[in-house]
Amino acid sequence: MAIYQIDPERLSISTESARAAAAPFAEEYQSGQPYNHICIDNFLPEEVLRKVQKDLMSLEENEDSDTFQRAQENLKTQYNPERLPTYSRELFHAFNSRPFIQFLEGMTGIKGLIPDPYYIGAGIHRVSNGGHLDIHADFNLHKQMSVERRLNVLIYLNDDWREEWGGSFEIWSNDMSTKIKSFVPTFNRMCCFSTGSNTFHGNPEKVNHPKGEPRQSIALYYYTATWDPSRKAHSTIFKPRPGTEDQFDRQSRRQEILENWLPPVVYRRVYPRLARLGF
Repeated sequence: MAIYQIDPERLSISTESARAAAAPFAEEYQSGQPYNHICIDNFLPEEVLRKVQKDLMSLEENEDSDTFQRAQENLKTQYNPERLPTYSRELFHAFNSRPFIQFLEGMTGIKGLIPDPYYIGAGIHRVSNGGHLDIHADFNLHKQMSVERRLNVLIYLNDDWREEWGGSFEIWSNDMSTKIKSFVPTFNRMCCFSTGSNTFHGNPEKVNHPKGEPRQSIALYYYTATWDPSRKAHSTIFKPRPGTEDQFDRQSRRQEILENWLPPVVYRRVYPRLARLGF
């Protein structure tokens, strides 16, 4: 039986059932090290994700998708939920609804979670063969809503995925000295973790499926109204793994220097042009 018993047709669940589903996992999540996290198998009714898989067969890269091809984040495409077929789009709306928020709050102990109606960076993530996402900590400020990023939820869509096919989700120590855990991104596995400026994670091992199938996942992010304007906002912080060929993210460092030194109005005009030139 699935953990989160959402109705596969109506995509609904009572708030009481959602809260009850969270209770058995609260202690494990809130004691996770080096930062709070959990991995839960058989998370949703299988029928739900089978319908999502069917929807994704029609996806193509276009102006509504974002594709990344650089050293730290390669052969990865993000699809905003609002351009997905109807069933998958409605599932994302359900993940932004009160019952799922209540589930997350009960499990994590974080109160006042706010879903993201813009789905910034969220949606369907697809990593093609040869692709990867280096170890990183996520951006900390949702600029449109001025809220603090607190929680990531990942639900995997890959049938019978094996560790040797790459793409495992990795959790690293705060000082990047040790890989703490690794989770194979297999079908209906959910990974949830708290986010901060030193919650380092990623899927740095290149996808290598023998039939060329991509690694696919649902990605969801949640926030709280706890942002302090005196804090420094940052974009994604990539960190090379010791003893690997991972590259330092010089482009983001250059962006940070420009943002710190240029007047805001000048930065907004200049940086997009420089970024297109690969600066």
